[in-house]
Parts: sequence; structure tokens; C-alpha cells
Amino acid sequence: MKIYTKKGDKGTTALFGGKRVYKDDTRVNCYGTLDEVNSTIGLLRAKLGPEHVWQPNLHRIQKDMMDMMSHLARPSDCKKENTNPRPIDGADFCEQWIDQLEGAMTTASDYFLLPGGNEISALCHVVRTQMRRGERLLVTLMKEDEVEEYIAAYINRLSDLFFILARAEMDKAGLAEEKWQLFLYKRKKSL
Repeated sequence: MKIYTKKGDKGTTALFGGKRVYKDDTRVNCYGTLDEVNSTIGLLRAKLGPEHVWQPNLHRIQKDMMDMMSHLARPSDCKKENTNPRPIDGADFCEQWIDQLEGAMTTASDYFLLPGGNEISALCHVVRTQMRRGERLLVTLMKEDEVEEYIAAYINRLSDLFFILARAEMDKAGLAEEKWQLFLYKRKKSL
């Protein structure tokens, strides 16, 4: 089977169910952005090395992203049943990992932080910001068609998770985070 079909040469692509839409369609933009996120997570995994403690969880996230993208590529009026699994516990999975990471960290933060630090922390911030872009596109899609609720919750929690992964990496490396400014609610308390 050839990778090229030439069917998209005029700017359209097929959704599940066969409907053709332009490649800048909201749905295509949404799952395309999540595909970009998934690729960046793959780069992060490659940088971490195969024995890193985060590998099993990041692998699960990548598989869950593929499942969510397949659901997003299927309009609600598509008659064919989607047989891909649904990672409906994704938000809970993220919360548990966030709590574990925060519990092991030696520092808390009441500040907005500048993304960066070391390469792993910076890559986690790239994933976080790509995830937020995907989430914004998901919200636009949710205004146009039904999207299963677990997807929005999982995507929202994933951006939080990658923020904490960036912080956990800095903490593990013994690097100071670059603080920008105190959270607003903290500034009000100190006045």
C-alpha cells in the first residue's frame, strides 16, 4: 500500500465515515494539533531514554492521545460505531500522577514561572503549550459538534501534568526555577 493517495491534493481530507472536509476544518485542526503534541511527547520520551521512570506513563498518554484523536476524527452524525477504547479515566490518571510528583518535590511555587530550565523541563513546557492550543481548538469544536466529556477533561489535565513534569524535572536536577511574579491571590494577601 502506498502512503500517498493524491486525494488530498486539493486541500481536503476524509473523516471517519467518509465525509470530506477542508484540511483547515476545526475538527482537523483540533486532532492535528493533538497529533503534534503526541509527536513532541515522543521527542521527550526519546530524550529521557528507555529506562526513565516516566516512560510507562508517557507511553500510556501517547496511546490515549491516539484514541482521543480517532474519536475526534469521527463526527457525531457518523453512523459507524467507533471501536477504539475510550480512556475515560484519563483526568484521574493525570491527577494521581500530579499528586505523586508534587508530593516528591522539595519546593512549592507561588509564582508564575518562565519556561525553560534544562532541555527536559523546556520540552515539558512545549508539550504544555501545544496541549493548551489543542484545548482551545477542542473548545471551538465543542461549539460545532458533540465531543465526549472525558476528552475535554483529559486534555485540560494533561496541560497541568506537563507543567508539573517541568517543575519536577527542575526539582530533581536541583535547578532553581526562574520566577516571573507572585500569583495574584498571593500578592493580594501580602498587601
